Amino acid sequence: MIKVGLIVPTLNAGSLWKSWLKAFEQQTRKPDCLLVMDSSSSDDTVNLAHAQGFEVQVIAKSAFNHGGTRQFGVDRLAAMDIIVFLTQDALLASPDAIECLLAAFADERVGAAYGRQLPHRNAKPVAAHARLFNYPSKSQLRSLEDRTRFGIKTVFISNSFAAYRRSALMQAGGFPVNTIMNEDSYVAGKMLVAGWKIAYCADAQVFHSHDYSFLDEFKRYFDIGVFHSHTSWLQQTFGGASGEGLRFVISEMRYLLKHAPWLIPSAVLRTGLKWLGYKLGSLHRRLPQVLRRSLSLHKTYWLRTLP
Repeated sequence: MIKVGLIVPTLNAGSLWKSWLKAFEQQTRKPDCLLVMDSSSSDDTVNLAHAQGFEVQVIAKSAFNHGGTRQFGVDRLAAMDIIVFLTQDALLASPDAIECLLAAFADERVGAAYGRQLPHRNAKPVAAHARLFNYPSKSQLRSLEDRTRFGIKTVFISNSFAAYRRSALMQAGGFPVNTIMNEDSYVAGKMLVAGWKIAYCADAQVFHSHDYSFLDEFKRYFDIGVFHSHTSWLQQTFGGASGEGLRFVISEMRYLLKHAPWLIPSAVLRTGLKWLGYKLGSLHRRLPQVLRRSLSLHKTYWLRTLP
């Protein structure tokens, strides 16, 4: 019997947490080991998790790192064959969501799988399009050979709802212990190079989307630029991000023209802020540390990062 673990990083999950736990309770396939990695929440997140049978590991808020914290959890679940990751704001959309995701591992070549993210029902048009663009209705199975077709999108995966074959994850070196973000794409790239496949499971679904402000969008893309500057091997192996970015912009304009044409001017501004943020992030080594932190969405990363 394959052993499955679940890891959920949390921080003040708020009112949505009860809905999250209710949706999890209804799952047809529950993982065998449940672990919450909590960054010192001040609300009822920990108590509610305990009540649902989760083991809770509390860490300092300043100690959280997208890759390091998840790898710490992976190390704690050393007896598990497959490890599922969810975030506190990704609501399982159906009782068989986890079961559908785990079904991908019937193929022994699959090292990781991720599910489809649907926009929250109250998502604004820009956020809704981003989910529809990145998470299509048709499943995919990608290998290293597919880089000529998908480019940098070959390594696309999201730990908001994903699962990893632990042996493949550890063969890839595990999650990077100090990365600003995109620890999932980093590992996906390592797995693909090592000969594993990445499965996108369109029938394994969660509700998960963000209505970012202009400033947060800028900061998020600054961090993406930082990540890419530290992982040049990804673009050297799979191709640059500019082509995918242009395809996204064209798709967004068409979507807004049909559903919310009055948002097109603000979407153009948002695109410009993304580009500027990304460029500054890719050049962050030329900026003083205090400015890097102020431009970043993930500020605690810079407390542990030397110039």
